[in-house]
Amino acid sequence: MEDATAPAGGGWSLEAFDAWLAARDLASATRRAYRRDLDAFVTWSKAPDPSFVTARVLRAHLVDLTEAGRQRSTIARRRAALRAYFAWLTERGVLRSDPASHLLAPRPPARLPVVVAHEQLAALLDEDWGDDEWAILDRAVCEVLYGAGLRVSELCDLDRGSVDWARGTLRVRGKGRKERVVPLHHRGLESVRSWIDDARDDVADPELAGDALFVNHRGRRLGPRDVRRILDRRAASGHVYPHALRHTYATHLLEGGADLRHVQELLGHASLATTQLYTHVTKTRLQTIHRQTHPRG
Repeated sequence: MEDATAPAGGGWSLEAFDAWLAARDLASATRRAYRRDLDAFVTWSKAPDPSFVTARVLRAHLVDLTEAGRQRSTIARRRAALRAYFAWLTERGVLRSDPASHLLAPRPPARLPVVVAHEQLAALLDEDWGDDEWAILDRAVCEVLYGAGLRVSELCDLDRGSVDWARGTLRVRGKGRKERVVPLHHRGLESVRSWIDDARDDVADPELAGDALFVNHRGRRLGPRDVRRILDRRAASGHVYPHALRHTYATHLLEGGADLRHVQELLGHASLATTQLYTHVTKTRLQTIHRQTHPRG
């Protein structure tokens, strides 16, 4: 192997790397994925420590993944994990040079967001679920997911103080703990008010829930799995993923004439390119409508 690195002095330091990622507020799901990717690479490489890893070894690893038929998105994430890890080692002075600095991987395909059909959305939001505490919670969660276009993690992070009743807005902590303010429509605000006034304090554990806006059946802050269970339970026809409500929110805004940059700000996207995916969705939907309704479609 090429001698591109200096001796590391023992061990891979994966726990320290994970702690460094946590300090940078990287999403917990991404951290777990990176750790799995790095564990898999360590096992595959059979190297005693990172000082034995060269650019050639890293390229061979990605080639093996490609030949094994792994998805391009998986390979791209593995490459991102390796680049972040070896850059961290180099910055700390553990390695003399970074073997992953020029590591390439196939770009993952741009998947068009899945949008909930109007009929399915109406069935979800207009259904009468009753007036017990959990029906009130489920209603508020669904209204906020679609009405404000939040990520599931953002919804779960909401506190009671996140709601500005006078302005009709939510203060949201997004990726990288960046805050943004998003409007919530009148019906969504009413559903949240009903949850706070009529249900929350009856089911929340004061010590476990703290100031969390939404809580689960154990009285703790609501988690992403709880949200998925709510939609599984309440979707009248077919499965509705929580993130699909965010996609639907963005698509409906653009179809209604909203400016792309305004939608970017509402969604909390760092890059306009991410938001532009929704323009393809709206074009596809318009083409479908044209084919179904135009006499010569």
